[in-house]
Amino acid sequence: MGRGSGSGELGMAEPPGRCPDCLGPERGGGNGGAPAVPHLGIAVDEGDVLPGALRLVRELRPGWEPARVKTKLFTDGITNKLVACYTDEGMVDAVLVRVYGRKTELFVDRDTELRNFQVLHAHGCAPDLYCAFQNGLCYQFLPGIALGPDHVREPHIFRLVAQEMARVHAIHANGSLPKPILWQKLHKYLTLVKTDLSPKVSNPSLQQDVPSLEMLEQEVAWMKETLSQLGSPVVLCHNDLLCKNIIYDGTRGHVRFIDYEYTGYNYQAFDIGNHFNEFAGVKEVDYRLYPSKDTQLQWLRSYLQAYKQLTQGDQGVSEEELEALYVQVNKFSLASHFLWACWGLIQDKYSTIDFNFLR
Repeated sequence: MGRGSGSGELGMAEPPGRCPDCLGPERGGGNGGAPAVPHLGIAVDEGDVLPGALRLVRELRPGWEPARVKTKLFTDGITNKLVACYTDEGMVDAVLVRVYGRKTELFVDRDTELRNFQVLHAHGCAPDLYCAFQNGLCYQFLPGIALGPDHVREPHIFRLVAQEMARVHAIHANGSLPKPILWQKLHKYLTLVKTDLSPKVSNPSLQQDVPSLEMLEQEVAWMKETLSQLGSPVVLCHNDLLCKNIIYDGTRGHVRFIDYEYTGYNYQAFDIGNHFNEFAGVKEVDYRLYPSKDTQLQWLRSYLQAYKQLTQGDQGVSEEELEALYVQVNKFSLASHFLWACWGLIQDKYSTIDFNFLR
């Protein structure tokens, strides 16, 4: 794992201001001005998603002949269940049905997720959102391949990822001064760990491997005091950019991000550091794959060029800016580890997905 070193006090480019594409209340937009998302009163059984998914598709695509509808169950997710319903062999007409995992409302504010989905779509960063249902969403299928740890190391792909992240980070905050969600999330997760993983109910191995709650609280306090002073701008972040949440469309030569459950305003350097952590993989984790300093600097230069062009109309990047962002990113990567470690402890208790969250 890369470790931050030196001083990261030099601030980066200022976050963008008001967004002309996101209507505010004063312009008749209500919750961001996006049209209301249709809501279907259908609940899909998490243990047997196909019948419910097909029922949703009958509502959304009444012209489809039921006998011609094909399904494909995706198995990479470790939070939700995902199935595609389609009639075209190339899946160009596919409707994705995502069924929320058990107890994921502990982690995710679903109303906020919907608003963020709509904001990202308004800026060309997310697919069409067809409807919400009682325990999930239906949306457009994006053609391409979900990336793996090998892909994100390829310069021509990681430059596209850096540029796409810059596009998301450049989405304006509608004139407000957003606060980072990192500390709120960390405290919430710690509270859940306290509540649900007391010594009386916790796995015996956890008592050996997991520090005491008092030590975890001290770590959060130290991180907040240290990281909040690094000068990283607060921008709209994906906050969960693991490899499989990046779709590469080789035909169009671009990438798009998917899954916006954790999207929200956060430190720029957290989003990047979190992504760098994901170079190590999810199911077979190998931290030797964490990007080298040379790879990081290439990535960060592409990112800063795109971000500054979008926010300032200037692609010039100084060595001081580059080094400062490098330091910030590697320090915030530690907060990413802490966040997902707490998340894993809670998921291990509640999730029905076959995944070893404690490993």
